Amino acid sequence: MTLLSLQTSAIREVPSQDSGEWWDKAWTTGFYKVPVLTPLWLGYEGLKGDQQADRRYHGGSEKAVCVYASEHFPYWQEKLGLATLPPGAFGENFTTAGLLETDVCIGDVYAIGEAKVQISQPRQPCWKLARRWQVKDLTAQVERTGFTGFYFRVLQHGWVQAGMGFTRLERPFPQWSVALANEIMHHRRADAAGAQGLAGCPALSSSWKDSLWARGALSPEAQEAAIKLRSLGL
Repeated sequence: MTLLSLQTSAIREVPSQDSGEWWDKAWTTGFYKVPVLTPLWLGYEGLKGDQQADRRYHGGSEKAVCVYASEHFPYWQEKLGLATLPPGAFGENFTTAGLLETDVCIGDVYAIGEAKVQISQPRQPCWKLARRWQVKDLTAQVERTGFTGFYFRVLQHGWVQAGMGFTRLERPFPQWSVALANEIMHHRRADAAGAQGLAGCPALSSSWKDSLWARGALSPEAQEAAIKLRSLGL
C-alpha cells in the first residue's frame, strides 16, 4: 500500500471559451491538483496549500484528504480516449496503489509518514468531474462502477511525502467496506435496513449518516431527486 503521488491546488478561475458547449462556462474550482514532490504537512483539515472552492461540499475535517486508486486509471483512460491520465486527474490529493474500494473499510486507520489517517466515507463525485473531462455523465459512470475513491480524516498530523507506504493499524468495522457503502448509497436505495446499519457505523462521516437516516422519511422518488441534486452540487 503506497502513496504514489500527492497533489494540492489553489483555487482558480476557469473562464468560458464561448464555444456554446454544455461544459463551457466560467467556474471557480480547486480541482486542478498539481503533484508535490517534497515533504508536505498534513493537518487536520488537509494538506498545507490545498484549497477547495466550495466548502459546503468539499474539504473540512471529515473530508481532509481525497484518495483515489491508480488501479482505476487504465479503465478511465480507455473510457475517456486518453493515452494517459496524470496523478490528480480525479481531483484527488493522494494517488495510491493497493487501496481499492473493495479492500478498505470505513474506520480503517493507517499510518503514513508521521501522520495517522482514518477512512471516513466514500467520495461522492460532483458535476466538476464531468466538466473537467467534458463528459456529461461521468459522475454517473463513476458511481456505477464503484470506482469512487474515498476520504481520510486526520487523526494525527505530520509530514507526508510521495513514495511513502501505508501501514494499517486498525480495522474496527470490517463489515463496512467502501464498496458496500457505495452499493447501499447509490444502488440499494430501497434497502432501509442496510441504510440504517451503515448510518450506525460510528466512524462514518456525519454527512453520510444524515443522508442515510433521512431515507426513512423520504419516498423512493424523493430519494432519487435528492441524490440527483447532490450530484449536481445543488
